[in-house]
Amino acid sequence: MERWSIHLQKETFKFSAAHFLIFPDGTAERLHGHNYRVFVTIEAALDEFGLVLDFKSVKPVIRAIVDELDEHWLLPGEHPVLKTETRADGVVEIRYLERYYASPADDVIIMPMNNVSAENLSTWLGRELRGRLIKSFPHLRIQHMTVAVEETSGQRGEYHYQDEPQQT
Repeated sequence: MERWSIHLQKETFKFSAAHFLIFPDGTAERLHGHNYRVFVTIEAALDEFGLVLDFKSVKPVIRAIVDELDEHWLLPGEHPVLKTETRADGVVEIRYLERYYASPADDVIIMPMNNVSAENLSTWLGRELRGRLIKSFPHLRIQHMTVAVEETSGQRGEYHYQDEPQQT
């Protein structure tokens, strides 16, 4: 069996964001930030021009996603204890146990995840990227995709998508 893939690792595939992790025992990190880097591998059949995807066409799709996250405070919208409420004056109140924060709503993104970990960020980015690629390139059938989010050098979470073989 033959396979083809493209790997994308660009200096522009980065975003800076604040977060804190909440651990199983209920403790949580202090609010802090990372300069995250994103790495993408896409495996698919070659098209009639000998390409999985043109690098030039896929880079803006990745870049648009990381730009949406850049310079925001990322909060887990599905954590069972952390609560957020947006006030009428446009301020988001965040409560976790005895902690209280308030931030302008434009500075906060409430993510559809239970914790803002590198693993969950790579999952969100991977699913978002896959959806946008399918929409932008209807002919593309992704066989495998890996999206990695590095929070600091040598530490990254990875998401892997594997297409299920077609049943006949």
